[in-house]
Order: sequence, then C-alpha cells, then structure tokens
Amino acid sequence: MLPKIDPTTTKSWAKLSEYANQKISIKELVDNPSRLDKFTFTFNDFYFDFSKNEVSESTMSELITLARECNLTDAIQAMFDGKKINETEGRSVHHVALREKSKPEVVKELEKVRLFTQKLHNGEWKGFSDKPITDVVNIGIGGSDLGPKMVSYALRPYWKRITPHFISNVDAAQMVETLENLNPETTLFIIASKTFTTQETITNALSAKSWFIENGGSSDSISKHFVAVSTNESAVNEFGIDSQNMFEFWDWVGGRYSLWSVIGLSIACTVGYDHFEELLKGAHEMDLHFKNTELDENLPVISALLGIWYNNFRGYDSMAILPYDHRLRYLPSYLQQVDMESNGKYINRSGKKVIYQTGPIIWGEPGTNGQHAFYQLIHQGTKIIPCEFIGIAKPAHAHTDHHEKLLANFFAQAEALLTGKSKDQVIDEVGKDASDILVNSKIFEGNRPSTSILIKELTPKNLGSLIAYYEHRVFVQGVIWNIFSFDQWGVELGKQLSKPILKEIKEGKEGNHDSSTNTIMKTYLDMRK
Repeated sequence: MLPKIDPTTTKSWAKLSEYANQKISIKELVDNPSRLDKFTFTFNDFYFDFSKNEVSESTMSELITLARECNLTDAIQAMFDGKKINETEGRSVHHVALREKSKPEVVKELEKVRLFTQKLHNGEWKGFSDKPITDVVNIGIGGSDLGPKMVSYALRPYWKRITPHFISNVDAAQMVETLENLNPETTLFIIASKTFTTQETITNALSAKSWFIENGGSSDSISKHFVAVSTNESAVNEFGIDSQNMFEFWDWVGGRYSLWSVIGLSIACTVGYDHFEELLKGAHEMDLHFKNTELDENLPVISALLGIWYNNFRGYDSMAILPYDHRLRYLPSYLQQVDMESNGKYINRSGKKVIYQTGPIIWGEPGTNGQHAFYQLIHQGTKIIPCEFIGIAKPAHAHTDHHEKLLANFFAQAEALLTGKSKDQVIDEVGKDASDILVNSKIFEGNRPSTSILIKELTPKNLGSLIAYYEHRVFVQGVIWNIFSFDQWGVELGKQLSKPILKEIKEGKEGNHDSSTNTIMKTYLDMRK
C-alpha cells in the first residue's frame, strides 16, 4: 500500500505556497557560479541540465522536503518490492522486474522471444509459400502500440531485415494504407491484446485475417503468419492462432508500462533480441539510480518535483517535450499516454476529490519542425510552458552539416527562452526610427523555464534509460499528488457507451440519449442513406 497523505496538509506545501508569490529571475539564478554544480548532473551517456528552471536552491530544498513528507522513499520501495499499489484493480505494479529479469516466468518468456526472433532473422520462419518474412505488422492499441512503435522507429539504424508496421486505430483507413503495399506471403501479424477482447484490436485483427485469406493465404496457414501477445489462450485459439505462437505476460504489467515485456515482441523482431536486451539493460540502470540515489540527486525525482512546482504553485499546467532528433518523433505521443493516463485523476487514494491540480498537459513535436509551428506561443505567448529539450550528440548518419545546424537550434532555443531580447537590443537591430509597434512586437521577455537533456548517442541502452526516467517521474508525481497512477478508469465510460450506440447504428435506430446525441446520430443515419 502507498502512503495516503494529502500534500496540502504538509508544512512544505504551505512554505512552497509562500515561495510561489516571489518574482524569480532565472537569468540571475544562472549567473550564480554555483548554479551548475547544483542543477546539472551526469548519468552514463547523459547530461541533464536543470539550471534554466524557475526554481531557487531554497525552493528546490523545500520540494525535496515535500517528497520526504509524502513518504516518497517508502513508496519507491513498495513498487520495487512488487506490492499491490494498484489498489483499485488489486494488482501489483512490477514492470521494473521485466528489466531486472529476476522472475523465472519473465526469463522463460524472454527466451521464447529470443528463439522466435532468431528464426525470423535467420530466415527459418517462412510463410505459406516458403518465403521468409520481410514485414511485421503489430496490431494493438494504447500501450500495445505506442511504446513498441516509438521504440522501433527511435532505433531505426538498428533494424535488421524486418520492416515494422503498426495498426491501432479502428478507422479502417489506417489498415488499408498499411496493407496495400504488403505481400501476404511475407507478412507476419502480431496481435497484441492482454484480454484478446479489445474492440479496436480484435476488429483490426479479424480484418487482417480476412485480407490474408483473400490474398492467397488460407485458414491452415494462419499459424505461419499470425502470433499473439495475450493472456487469453482460449480466445487466441478460437481466432486460429496456435498456442505455441502465443507470448504471455501478467496482470502486474500495466499496458503503458508493457513495452519491456513480450508486448515488445515487435521491437525485438525489428532490431533483434540482442538490442532488445540492451534496451532492458538501460532501463534497469535507471531503475537502480532511481531506487538507490538520494532524493536531491535523483534525476526522476528532481524532474518530477520541478513539474509539481510549476503545476501546483506557479500555475503552469502544460509541458512541451521537444526532441531534437527525428528518430524520437513518436516520443511526445508516447509520453502523453504514460503521463496523462497515469496522473489524469481527480480522486485521491482515500477516495476523495482533490483540491489541487494533478497531471499536466503533455505535448510536443520534434525540432526543428516545432519551431515553425508553435514556438511563437512558447516564446511570446501569454502562457508559460516549461519545455524539455532532448538532443543527441552523435547522429547515426554522416551528414555533419545537418546535425550541427540541428544542435545549434537545440542550444539556441533554450538560451532564447532564458535570456529573451530586450527593448534596447531590438532598437539596435531595427534602428531608432522604427515604430513602437515593430519594436514591441520583437521584444522577447525571456525568463521562460526549460530543461535540456543531452545524450551521447541514441543507442538501445540509452533509449531504455530515457524511457525509464520518464516512467519514474510520473510515479513520483502520482505519489506526491496522492493519486493512483496505475489504473485508467477514465477510458472506460466512452467505450461502454459506444456498445449500445453501435447496436443502434447497425439497426438504423435512434436511441434514448440526450437531445444533442440523438440529433447528431439521426443526422448521421440520414447522411448514410
């Protein structure tokens, strides 16, 4: 069980509320020679720079006290011990065990993944026409899609002879676009669903099966082209997939924390099992740092506390994730689920409604694309949006000029948010005769917070560490906000309501809904005619 402490009742919360009213100059903080010693950290191939954040040493110290008052250390230990901290579902939360590989059942399934991917890459696993598999299509949704897709594309330079594809949306347009250029003779489908009943996934799986049979396959050859990642053996068998081709995981693995399990089969198929193991190793090293490092030097803890400072005390309820590497283009959408599905809660661990903000709004886009889209708002908008920049020192390509320009922007954007541009600087630039409208429009106030993470190379191991860093940050914030981070009841209601509506649509009938829903459904039925 996690401690059930209302953070607003702590002494540190009251003190932080006092600090929140103070005007803070980040530039003055950064000009202090000791700032970098206290707000920058190295971890293996990582350099974390928290110095450009809107937080003083005294405020950071009080945030650490808040973490201690909320018994964060005990909560961390409870998770690593596999306690049932997912109380509303009565489950343990033990995805860290997937990286540690201490459980026999984990070792067994990973060995199964190793042998399977070995056959795939050696060309031993052949399709119905005796051709080796060239393409793997992962059919899943949520954690069964976002994590594997993000990691697979982030590790593009490590791809072996298999090309990955991902289908998640029940909108058939995604499936049609994905399958239109694939050859059923050389395509393998991974159906990833814990229960094997998820509406979107099973609908897409059945359509994929129909496509396969209509294009030269047969019911007898499904076992060569379909495998399952699930816990529901009977449903898998009913679909036509052999039990030997089913990979199992457990209820202590949450969906959005599952890429480390056999849900990551598509990753292993794409980059090879050896690189998948490196991914696990990198995450495990961040796990050990998180578990064993004092709070004031603990990277996920520091990051989480900065987020709490902004969200709860400074009124900054949004965070931009800005990776300056095209390979990390799916990282913001992946982190949206990890963070917003985990901490988008208003009921605390005592079953009462909270009186403070919880999960932030997470969004972002790779640099430099975002600079030509929404950076205007970040630099000169009325909202303050803390930014997290991620840069890679060594690219996986030989285009040095491109990469130097990319990294120049990575450094410059964080500096621009910090320093801004004064009125005098603008006048020097445009001349004394320029209009007030032009001058004022070109002023940048600066003093906008950011964190920069510089990574030597985007290897599987480093990517594993980066993902685990974010997972643990979300966990810390959930503990301090006194909410359950590992359930997701908020996704259920819409799915429940869609079932009777689907029945009404198929029957061409109007249902008994609110007037707005009734009217738009009637309009849809009329349009369909």
